[in-house]
Amino acid sequence: MLDALLALALAAALAPAPETPVRPVTDAYHGAEIVDPYRWLEDGKSPEVREWSRKQDARTRDWLRALPDAAAVRERTRELLRGAPPRWFSVEASSGPVFALEHAPPRQQPALVVLSDPRAIETKRTVVDPLALDPTGKTAIDFYVPSHDGRLVAVSLSKGGNEEGALSVWDVATGKALPDRIPRVNGGTAGGGVAWLSGDQLLYTRYPRAGERPAADLGFYVEVWLHKLGDPESKDVYVLGRECADPRISEHFLHASDDGRWAADLVQKGDGGEYELFLRGPSGAVAKVADLADRVVGATFGGDGALYLLSRKDAPRGKVLRLALGSEPPSLAQAAVAAEASADGAIQGVEATRGRLYVAEISGGPSRVRVLEGGRELPELPILPVSTVGELRRNGPGAVLVQNESFLEPSTWLRFEEPGGGPVRLPISTPAAVDYSDAEVVRDFAVSKDGTRVPLSIVRRKGTKLDGRNPTILYGYGGYGVSEVPRYSPLRRLWLDAGVVYVVAHIRGGGEYGDAWHRAGNLTHKQNVFDDYAAAARRLFETKVTSPSRLALLGGSNGGLLVGAAVTQHPEMARAAVAAVGIFDMLRVELHPNGAFNVTEFGTVKDPEQFRALRAYSPYHNVRKGVRYPAVLLTAGDADPRVDAYHARKMAARLQAASASGHPVLLRVSGSGHGIGSALDEIVDERADMTTFIFHELGVPLPSEPAAARGGERTRARGGS
Repeated sequence: MLDALLALALAAALAPAPETPVRPVTDAYHGAEIVDPYRWLEDGKSPEVREWSRKQDARTRDWLRALPDAAAVRERTRELLRGAPPRWFSVEASSGPVFALEHAPPRQQPALVVLSDPRAIETKRTVVDPLALDPTGKTAIDFYVPSHDGRLVAVSLSKGGNEEGALSVWDVATGKALPDRIPRVNGGTAGGGVAWLSGDQLLYTRYPRAGERPAADLGFYVEVWLHKLGDPESKDVYVLGRECADPRISEHFLHASDDGRWAADLVQKGDGGEYELFLRGPSGAVAKVADLADRVVGATFGGDGALYLLSRKDAPRGKVLRLALGSEPPSLAQAAVAAEASADGAIQGVEATRGRLYVAEISGGPSRVRVLEGGRELPELPILPVSTVGELRRNGPGAVLVQNESFLEPSTWLRFEEPGGGPVRLPISTPAAVDYSDAEVVRDFAVSKDGTRVPLSIVRRKGTKLDGRNPTILYGYGGYGVSEVPRYSPLRRLWLDAGVVYVVAHIRGGGEYGDAWHRAGNLTHKQNVFDDYAAAARRLFETKVTSPSRLALLGGSNGGLLVGAAVTQHPEMARAAVAAVGIFDMLRVELHPNGAFNVTEFGTVKDPEQFRALRAYSPYHNVRKGVRYPAVLLTAGDADPRVDAYHARKMAARLQAASASGHPVLLRVSGSGHGIGSALDEIVDERADMTTFIFHELGVPLPSEPAAARGGERTRARGGS
């Protein structure tokens, strides 16, 4: 009773939300008139909007940081995320030396390092350190690509989370930059990439320069150009882009063969999972090898000189095609089937050495790696149970590197050498940050509205009582064919210590069961995603894991849309909801640069049927006056190139005006972007505020002793989320 009274007193202490004028604007869509009361909040450059946003953010931070345990939560979060051993990711290893991004907290940004021998950490050297270029921690590496001989590396660097990267080329031996510099090779709309060709030439993605297209189109019409080292950018040559199915929203994924004679450009039409494939041969001729209808969704060059393709044509769970290469680009009709998906798996990636084919599959979330030799199935690679293979990389002609982690075990890099060597645990494996020996992962299934079985991964302390009283976080995403897979997080230790159960819902829209799982949750089928998420919550109630008063919803970006839809469709489902950098106004999202890329995933208001689907679930348009909504924390980044901050501004305003529950509706705004390239301290700050909010709303007391300190020698934490 005292705890409840204290919570009420603290809620009452929250300052009133800033005054938000209603200035209705009416739009007509296919005979329907839609009133938008807060259109004026879309103008992020308006002094009025900026001041309103500043007041909302100050209100949120002041209240959160005045809550009991807020300081202790922040300190624990700092300890877990800043006091970390290094972790290595985005590994490139085909030529023998291993390149990787090294995140070594408390450093604010990952650095690019190289190991001449992946088995010996003493051979590691730093090649590019963003902090040496910018001590503020605002500069980040977007991507990098080493040359085939490992002598040079091309790096895209951007600032402030805007993802607008400029390309530079670095000498690996000296760590010095060459004079070559090319602006606007990366962006928050279509990403970016590089492929090294023979003769010190490289292909790169090129966004339009100012004056080449109208200002509104500078995030579109990405092309591929050719640059020769030492030449000025003015001598660069156009290669590809205008021939694509939809040049305006094309995204180019570039790869090159080991000898630099061949280059592949896998071109995605927007973000919906449709691709074309172009090949550039040794003569410089470019040919289209696969059209959208061919359903080729992946391409990689093998150690045997062939091109391996992941196709979903007549194979929604995927099949691997092998395309032999001669002197000119071949026809797709010449491809042979090298592997098909197993009965319960979906192919996610492939690597080919000189003699073997390695196929990474997913089945409802967890991974496995199949091995084939001459068409014969060999034993699978040994990996952790209920784990993910995050990266699979060829290392020289006859070995592969496998990055493997689970909810309870940190990232481990294993080297398997043919014919039967390994696994050898490499020193770029991450030491355990915290002890999870007291935790377990339980797999369960919810039944959605249409009868579909939806997998759940439940992470909890061993011996957790199923009495319906456990504070629980339900996380989901459900879009773009992106699979939610087991990931290690030291911050989850803080949640488990406080008795929180963490649940991942592997809902449709993702790729956990292949292309059909994705297609069942996009375009006019998007409502299935929200039904799956609601079914996951019901399953947690049925099995007495938790109850609505003890449940918090969590998601970001497309997952923020998920949380927004859950809040508006099922306001009684949870006590609290955190939607980070979320999309909420589904009728206007396509008018902004990255929203146009999302049309192939969400649909467009120009199509009557798609408009009706969008209107039916658009969180912003389904907020109803007088409904008792849960406590809601919305986050946004003013520099976000992927989801404009106006979505969170408008959603906050509408919820604050409508909710009758008395629970807080908070807006937290940072000066950074979508979270990609954020400095470590920004991440710590945001995670601490989210955790404080969830703990307060679910009535979770902070434990006096962290489990990380129990059970023998205490290990340092590593970064993560």
